[in-house]
Amino acid sequence: MSELSWPPQPTVLIADDNAQNLELLQAMVETLPVTIETACDGVETLDHVTQRPPDLILLDAAMPRLSGYDVCRTLKADPATCDIPVLIITALNDTRDAETARESGADDFVKKPVTRVDLVARVKVLLGLA
Repeated sequence: MSELSWPPQPTVLIADDNAQNLELLQAMVETLPVTIETACDGVETLDHVTQRPPDLILLDAAMPRLSGYDVCRTLKADPATCDIPVLIITALNDTRDAETARESGADDFVKKPVTRVDLVARVKVLLGLA
């Protein structure tokens, strides 16, 4: 008798340089059937994606070494990573934030503080779980 083969859980990479924000986002997303991985800045995010491409990236806009917008532009310009959905999350209040997120290639955009209900709904849609 062969073992049943279940599809693997989708992987969500959460990238934020603030440890408290990272923990909060993890707590919100861990209610879903996903594997969560983390990165603490833009360069680490790109390194992670190169080594283990996730199914979705939750990306803080303002990070050291490389902004979330720059990370998103880099990922969307690369044929190997351009199809990974990116949700940019920011605490910035400039009215151009949404425009900058779209211009960088983000699939969705949300401002902090984000609610669990809103984040979970967006993650489900981007992963095709809704």
